[in-house]
Amino acid sequence: MDVRTDIKDQTEEQLKDCYRRMYEGMIKKDGELLRKVLDPAFVLVHMTGLRQPREEFIRSICDGTLNYSLADHQKIAVSREGEQAKLTGQSVVRAAVFGGGWHTWRLQLKCRLVRKEDGWFIVGAEASTY
Repeated sequence: MDVRTDIKDQTEEQLKDCYRRMYEGMIKKDGELLRKVLDPAFVLVHMTGLRQPREEFIRSICDGTLNYSLADHQKIAVSREGEQAKLTGQSVVRAAVFGGGWHTWRLQLKCRLVRKEDGWFIVGAEASTY
């Protein structure tokens, strides 16, 4: 295998792993895990247009404002340019948010990531359905 191809494949898997670990943290209500994959500058833009900075988003997860019980990842596409990357994840997600009942959503997150000394971090995500 070509060394460049191997490095590209490893990087792609690291990027996808950030997305998977974010959902793992959301399901487990694990603020520490979320802080390991979300950059301090992270902002989530909900389908409603609401913008949540990282700590507000993590608080909403941990206090039950945002509840997630399942994320079945259907497709994760990545593109990378230097120290930055874009990821579009499409997942079937079971969630109850903002006081509503439990529903299953076909949720798409368009994420921006940046590489720092200690790995890749998600700096932004925009939610929609697909």
